[in-house]
Amino acid sequence: MTVSQHPRKRDATAEHGQRRDLRYPDVPEALAVPSYDNHTHLEIEDGEAGLELAEHLELAAQAGVVGAITVGGDLPSSRWQVEAANAHERLLAAVAIHPNEAPRYAEAGELDEGLAEIARLAQDARVAAIGETGLDYFRTSGDEALRAQHASFEGHIDIAKRERLPMQIHDRDAHDDVVALLRRVGAPEGTVFHCFSGGPELAQIAGDEGWYCSFAGNITFKNAQLLRDALQVVPRERILVETDAPFLTPVPFRGRPNAPYLIPVTIRFMAAELGVDAEELAAQIASNTLDLYGPFGVEARASWRAARRG
Repeated sequence: MTVSQHPRKRDATAEHGQRRDLRYPDVPEALAVPSYDNHTHLEIEDGEAGLELAEHLELAAQAGVVGAITVGGDLPSSRWQVEAANAHERLLAAVAIHPNEAPRYAEAGELDEGLAEIARLAQDARVAAIGETGLDYFRTSGDEALRAQHASFEGHIDIAKRERLPMQIHDRDAHDDVVALLRRVGAPEGTVFHCFSGGPELAQIAGDEGWYCSFAGNITFKNAQLLRDALQVVPRERILVETDAPFLTPVPFRGRPNAPYLIPVTIRFMAAELGVDAEELAAQIASNTLDLYGPFGVEARASWRAARRG
């Protein structure tokens, strides 16, 4: 099966308007323990030449990253993730309408139809999670738009519960409302704060509720002490790691293209912050990943999903 390449291309300029360094970093030394990327966007092309999907997977293998969850944010990208996961055994998919996309679907009168399509896609055995969904008060404002975000978030929660799938949450400047909504309607089993952006207080709440915190490369940034403080609070059995590629490339490669093969860089940094061996942390995160999302292998995956559905 051939997967159509890169529906989207990332802008070559940084947020401050300067040209980005579009060279991919060298592949880091692999950890002795296999690693997983909990959240990436492989449909987005980045870099001076870009990487084809097979190249991403080959470089990841060189770095000991044996699996990744590639994540949708609208209907076209969600369909692409499912297609990619069905073509490559080392990929699983997550499907959703991103909170910043929800108002656009609602304005067009297509939110309910979009959620129905996400529910249909979620039935595929290669789908590992509903996401990314949630609330974003940084890029979206206005009562009508925020109502669409809330309605979309609740709709995705319902899908995750019905399909008995984990859920990956996008939470930006909306911690209190995300927690309140999850408590009001009931969080799905296996709730993940993707690209965790809170501090120790939110980490403590997540730990108490049994939710997961997934840390990306921005935990290595100089101004991210709050994230490093939060890492200390999260129970080890609830820690995940991700790239959110092509965004949030870890130091010392910040600003350059990100990819799943850079996961060992972030794991080593997190291990140093926690004062533990990198292989020990990698083993814990790998165990957490498989406990949450299930196996990646085709036959094992199909059996796992069938058992989950009862």
